[in-house]
Amino acid sequence: MTPAPEAEARQQIDRLLEQAGWQVQDAGAAHIHAACGVAIREFSLPGFGFADYLLYIDGRAAGVIEAKKVGTTLTGVEVQSARYTQGLPFGLPRWHNPLPFCYESTGVETCFTNGLDPEPRSRNVFAFHRPENLARWLDAALASDGVASDLGGASLAAETLPQTFLARLQKMPELKIEGLWPAQITAIANLEGSLKKNRPRSLIQMATGSGKTFTSISAIYRLIKFGGARRVLFLVDRANLGRQTLKEFQQYVSPYNNFKFTEEYIVQHLSSNRMDRTARVCICTIQRLYSMLKGRELPDDLDEESVAELGAACCAPTGGIFGEPEPIEYNPDFPIEDFDIIVTDECHRSIYNLWRQVLEYFDAYLIGLTATPSKQTFGFFHKNLVMEYGHPQAVADGVNVNYDVYRIRTAIGEQGGKVEAGYYVDKRDRETRAVRWEQLDDDFQYDAKQLDRDVVAVDQIRTVIRAFRDKLFTEIFPGRSWVPKTLIFAKDDSHAEDIVKIVREEFGKGNDFAQKITYRTTGDTPENLIKAFRTSPMPRIVVTVDMIATGTDIKAVECVFFMRMVKSRAYFEQMKGRGVRIINDNDLQAVTPDAISKDHFVIVDAIGVCEQDQTDSLPMERKKNVGFEKLLQAVAFGNCEIDVISSVAARLSRMEKKLTPQEQKQVMELTGGKSLKALTVDLVAALEPDQHIAAAQKASGQQEPDAKQIRQAAAQILGAAARPLCNPDLRALLFAIKQRNEQIIDTVSLDAVIFSGFTEEKAKNVVESFEQFIEANKDEITALQVLYSRPYQQRLRFADVQELAEKLVAQVEQLRIYQTHPLGWEKRVPDELWAAYRKLEAGKVRGAAANHILTDLVSLVRFAMHQENELVPFPEKVQVNFRAWVEQQQASGRRFTAEQRKWLEMIRDHIAANLQIETDDFDYAPFAQEGGIGRVWQVFGDDLNRILDELNQTLAA
Repeated sequence: MTPAPEAEARQQIDRLLEQAGWQVQDAGAAHIHAACGVAIREFSLPGFGFADYLLYIDGRAAGVIEAKKVGTTLTGVEVQSARYTQGLPFGLPRWHNPLPFCYESTGVETCFTNGLDPEPRSRNVFAFHRPENLARWLDAALASDGVASDLGGASLAAETLPQTFLARLQKMPELKIEGLWPAQITAIANLEGSLKKNRPRSLIQMATGSGKTFTSISAIYRLIKFGGARRVLFLVDRANLGRQTLKEFQQYVSPYNNFKFTEEYIVQHLSSNRMDRTARVCICTIQRLYSMLKGRELPDDLDEESVAELGAACCAPTGGIFGEPEPIEYNPDFPIEDFDIIVTDECHRSIYNLWRQVLEYFDAYLIGLTATPSKQTFGFFHKNLVMEYGHPQAVADGVNVNYDVYRIRTAIGEQGGKVEAGYYVDKRDRETRAVRWEQLDDDFQYDAKQLDRDVVAVDQIRTVIRAFRDKLFTEIFPGRSWVPKTLIFAKDDSHAEDIVKIVREEFGKGNDFAQKITYRTTGDTPENLIKAFRTSPMPRIVVTVDMIATGTDIKAVECVFFMRMVKSRAYFEQMKGRGVRIINDNDLQAVTPDAISKDHFVIVDAIGVCEQDQTDSLPMERKKNVGFEKLLQAVAFGNCEIDVISSVAARLSRMEKKLTPQEQKQVMELTGGKSLKALTVDLVAALEPDQHIAAAQKASGQQEPDAKQIRQAAAQILGAAARPLCNPDLRALLFAIKQRNEQIIDTVSLDAVIFSGFTEEKAKNVVESFEQFIEANKDEITALQVLYSRPYQQRLRFADVQELAEKLVAQVEQLRIYQTHPLGWEKRVPDELWAAYRKLEAGKVRGAAANHILTDLVSLVRFAMHQENELVPFPEKVQVNFRAWVEQQQASGRRFTAEQRKWLEMIRDHIAANLQIETDDFDYAPFAQEGGIGRVWQVFGDDLNRILDELNQTLAA
């Protein structure tokens, strides 16, 4: 007979209990001392019914299990099972009343509530906890609070509840901040706050090089020492990163007692399936942990590969690699409570997809560390982002260096090539690299995508390397003679081999000058080669594929060279992050003798990777062709454009590293005690869009302020942050310091190359798409109809431009514009369009390249429709028309008083932002503050309506 659904669930529950070490018994044959853990089926609770399972631990009742058929939602069952925890007959031995542990299970899904927690909350668990571990929890918790066990069944008072891990988290001592950067202090404090609230998953996003690992080790130390965490699992992407992490644990010195971490606690780097049960921290890769749970040995070479590179691979029984990871089942050798905390360090998106079952096997708090969270990562961590610390903030704080991009294009690299029939070509075996000759019977044509995978165009590689060599000491790192430590990313091992040989030839150097470090590297170990690259003068150039793409800390790298495309935004940011790390001058000069200091690094882009839409974090330096003195002067005159403030912040950050103590003192005297670093931090913080929106919400009292209100709030925030730069003495000092250090970097030459080759193709795509959009919608969208016909009686209204903007936003993908802000789309779409036109037709485009307003769309459409010969910001056009109107009035004998002129200028500015003005507008700012409609009637009298009509018709024309 087929068992009933609930009986079938109980069979599965019985199996899970037995796997976890429980002895399952019927009530009529119960022997509560037969094992550490006894689960008694169908236990009668007078007045409450029958508990499906009553759990005894060391002869005392400790909990219940409520069994339900598969598919039952379990949160609704919690009330029933909680009632059973209070129904144990008087006189029976128990650990606590009510019973502390409560499960609901279908055999497929299980929920667990620890009633000893401050605010008990159920959580999903992979299986049942082992009775020995539950006993240990009870013994340790009761002993920690001095509570005697209740052998006779008397109820313990609520205030005598024992201390659990969650309870201990509520009483963590104050964090000692010595040796921590401000961002690290915030991250640790926020993480502990999240854990105290019993949030099961927490995500820390910190820029590459900003000390994520040190931050996590500091937090782990406190969770073990003060929170009583028994064991922490630290997951890394590859085995070599595990070895690097172990060294960081070994070097960590406690601020509480000056002992090193590994002197107080055992830290194990797992290189086999044998886990040291005395270890307080276990460092492991996700693939090794998976193999351990599956009871299989992991080949060493797979432990050295990134989980991102393994992709959907898993450890099959034969040791081969194929398919998706098989489902994990309960392994008695590794109970679900083996770890209290699991930290995942840059294990990439696949760990939260194909490999997530490994993380969810353990009943532990999950902490994610990443520089580049994806949507998948945010979703997995329940959007609980406890720390957000991006590249711009890290640059401002001096824990990252900024970067510049140097673009190299070649004809074959862009268009591919052609070999005509009759020529001989080499054909090389991919695996053996054996070469044979073959004469072509037909023309052979290939495109750029086939390069270095299907086709190796030797001269294309040589041309790129030669261009790099020829420009290295004149434009990229002017004045230097030592090749900076350079990391080149190749497409595969064979491509890396070709690059290494050509680099040696073109630079005229020996084997020690350029080395390949990939998983196929033989002879010396990759780890030793990485160490030499990190600490020795040689090699100068290393070529890799993925092995040094993430996590590996080589602070002396000053050049990151892309000869491969990267489609993943997160992966690209990780690869780019190899250059952001700071290094002190002495350590840098030990490996690069003619370097003065590392104040930036350079991305050399030979493939167009920086032009792909996955690049989210753009360089802070956005006005590279504007002199430093002019930038400071613009700020002094009140210019608060985002591009200007961002560029000033980038240059001040670079300058701050070079200040002498005397110069630091001079700066602080001129800023009222604020250091240059603090000033830079203020500028970067003021650039945050969220701040602008929050300030606009507060000022306007509206949850969704309009674009104008956000712009006004942004201007106030940026202006306040930049106010110290209004001091002419400070500007003079900064410019003098800049002149002294300017010889180090030739930013003009570098900018010219980037501008000429960086985004021209994208600009063409944006402009073409925009003009196609206008042509396709000219009969559908009111604004376009009006702009095409232009009769005054049907003049353009602000609502018409809003409609146009909404349609543009809906076509963002078509326009190839990405990452629009949900509350500030006009900050991105018009800016991108303006920038695209500026790159293609610089002589015809005026005005700032960013921070445009909604009405600038009118100028963009008119320019695209060839109604205007120049692209001018709409407010500038209104200003020109206003001056012409005033001159016309004066020529006809009309004179305006100073007060009338003030009102006319306010009307002009309103039309610039809103296309027109109506009498109702005088009831709002800025007119209301000057007396509103009543005062304007007094000032202009009966001429007011005529003046408004004229200005509406003339200024927006």
